[in-house]
Amino acid sequence: MTEKMIIDTIENCRYCLMCRHVCPVGHVTAKETFTPHGWGLLIASVERGLLSWNEDTVSALYNCSDCGTCRAHCVTDQPLPDAIAATRAQVASQQLAPAVVYEVNQALEKYGNPYQPQAPQVAAGSGEVALFVGDEAQYLWPGAVEAAQTLLKAVGLEPVLVGVGRNNGYMASSLGFPETARTLAQATLDELAALGAKQLLVLSAGDFYTFSVLYADRLDLAWPEDLELLEVTAVLAKALAEDKIAFNRLKEYPPYAYVDPTHAVRLPERHAAPRTLLSAILPEGGGREIFWRKDRAHPSGNVALQFTNPQIANHLTYSRLGRVAEAGARVAVCEDPGTLSQLQKFSEMFRLKVEGLYELLVSQMK
Repeated sequence: MTEKMIIDTIENCRYCLMCRHVCPVGHVTAKETFTPHGWGLLIASVERGLLSWNEDTVSALYNCSDCGTCRAHCVTDQPLPDAIAATRAQVASQQLAPAVVYEVNQALEKYGNPYQPQAPQVAAGSGEVALFVGDEAQYLWPGAVEAAQTLLKAVGLEPVLVGVGRNNGYMASSLGFPETARTLAQATLDELAALGAKQLLVLSAGDFYTFSVLYADRLDLAWPEDLELLEVTAVLAKALAEDKIAFNRLKEYPPYAYVDPTHAVRLPERHAAPRTLLSAILPEGGGREIFWRKDRAHPSGNVALQFTNPQIANHLTYSRLGRVAEAGARVAVCEDPGTLSQLQKFSEMFRLKVEGLYELLVSQMK
């Protein structure tokens, strides 16, 4: 994102309040500074010389969750999350970012992930269909991978696992390290090219957004024209509609709520598939919809804030769990490994159970 594009965006956002009411960080902190309008005004003030980058202003800059909710609700489609990420890149290049930001980047450079000191696994074999594992599924919620493989095999797909233990590039981009993000992204693209893959399946909305949008918008990387990108939930919902897979329906199950995963708000056409799959296996009338859902879905704490401001990240997750409990549900269901990990971490505080969608589906396969 060029300097002019950053300035144009923040000039449009700094005194606009039209998305302020949907900002998840604004909701959990109740601070005007931590809203889209606040971040726009902050960056504009630094550009004008009215403020400078110091510990307080940099901390405020890094308190945006980069969830995309503001842009999803912007009638003029202002790319404020991209402008904030680009501004963070400027700050980081000047060695003004918080120390933890550089620590996470070093881990991403060395290991390809911020969770474990292990290098990504090399893809074995070749094939036209691949499944991106990433770092969250590998290290935070590995059961999703095995369950997804079982389900895909049932519909005639046996994908080669790629990106095993490697971040998709979002985290580095969000923290302000586009070169690290490009390196991670290129490694995945090279791996797919070496396999001869024609179709890439992903476990989460975050992976789909990163590959289909972020690579082009932030990293200037073109997605291969001959490589189809699909969420596993979309593949399974289509197979269910075509009677290529069938499930038993549970007769008894506690009231449940589907929790739209982090980044789902950026993909308005993906909301039906996971709900369709859940409705095939759980009792009719047992589902509860929470307020921040579908095209207004808030993130959980599996964003860069889990490192830069864990307190805010935790409160994002509390908010999701609190909404589930308020809706009268006793179980929170999601397919995204990162979101599941965050929900599970605090589920006991709300007396809730957390279930992985893929694992639930496997348990009811005919």
